[in-house]
Amino acid sequence: MSNDKKAMPLVEVKDLKQYFNISTGMFKSKPLKAVDGVSFSINRKETLGLVGESGCGKTTVGRTLLNLYKPTAGEIWYDGKQIVTKQDITNFRQKATMVFQDPYSSLNPRMTVADIIGEPLDIHNLYSSKEERREKILQFMDYVGLNSEHASRYAHEFSGGQRQRIGIARSLAVDPEFIVCDEPVSALDVSIQAQVINMFEELQDKLGLTYLFIAHDLLVVRHISDRIAVMYLGKIVEMADANEIYEHPLHPYSKALMSAVPVPDPNIARANKRITLEGDIPSPLNAPSGCPFRTRCPHATEQCAAQVPEFKEVSKGHFVACHRVAEIN
Repeated sequence: MSNDKKAMPLVEVKDLKQYFNISTGMFKSKPLKAVDGVSFSINRKETLGLVGESGCGKTTVGRTLLNLYKPTAGEIWYDGKQIVTKQDITNFRQKATMVFQDPYSSLNPRMTVADIIGEPLDIHNLYSSKEERREKILQFMDYVGLNSEHASRYAHEFSGGQRQRIGIARSLAVDPEFIVCDEPVSALDVSIQAQVINMFEELQDKLGLTYLFIAHDLLVVRHISDRIAVMYLGKIVEMADANEIYEHPLHPYSKALMSAVPVPDPNIARANKRITLEGDIPSPLNAPSGCPFRTRCPHATEQCAAQVPEFKEVSKGHFVACHRVAEIN
C-alpha cells in the first residue's frame, strides 16, 4: 500500500444531511432533520465512537453512510473515491457492512445459522464451490467463538449474546474493511457486553478492521474508541481523542454527558459534580434556531439563538461547535 493511501482516511463524510418529510396534515409536510450537516473522517484500523442520547440521529448517520437511506445531501467518500452511482454503492457494500442493534429481530428465524452467515456470500458470489462456501462459514463462526455444530441450528435456539455473534459473523462474510456497529451491545446483558466488546477488538487486530461504533453507553465507547464524536439533535457538537473528550470535554452538552458516567472510586464520585440539564431534547421537527443545544444550555446568549456555531478545531484534533467555548472553559 502506498504512503498516500495510508495517510488518506478510509471513510470520509462531508456535510451529510438526512431529512425525512413528515406529513403535518392537509397535504402539507415538513422536513424532519435527522442528520443536519455532519462531517467526519475515519482512518484505517481506527474506531470512531459516535455517542448521544436516543433520537439524536446517530443510527441514521450509520445507515445513511451505508446508503441504506439515500442521503438528502452531502458527500460520502470511501478509500479516496466518492460514492455516487449504483455501481459505487454495490462495490462499497462489499467492503462495508453493518452489525445491527437487536440480535433478536435482525436474524431470519427460518434460516439456519449457516444460511444466515452464508447469505452475503450468496449475494456477492464469493465462493466457487459448495465446499468453499461451507469452509468460509465455519471460519467466520470460529472467528466469533461459535463451533461447527451450531451451523445447522436456528437463531431462536441461541441466547442474545450468541445471536449477536451470529450477526457479527454475517457482517464478516464479505471480508469487509469497514463495519458500522449500531449499538451492538445495548440489547445484551452487562456480563456479556464485555465479551462482545473484547471480541470486536480482537477481530479488529486480526482482520485490520475499521469501525464506526455507535452507542449511548459512554463507558463502552471509551473502552473501544480511538476518537469520539458527540452528537446532539442531528449535529456533531464535539469530536476529539477518546481520553481527551473524557478528561477535558469543552462543549456544555459533552460536559453534562461525561458528568453522568459512573466512576468506580467513591471518593472521586463524590467530588464529581453531576451536571443536570434542564428541559427535554427538542423535536428535530422543530429544532431551535442557531445552536441546537441553546434551549438547554446554561451559557446561551442571543448570539447562540441567532447563529449556528461553526464546528472548528480549538486544539490539535479537538473540534467543538460552540460560540462561547473560550469563555466557559
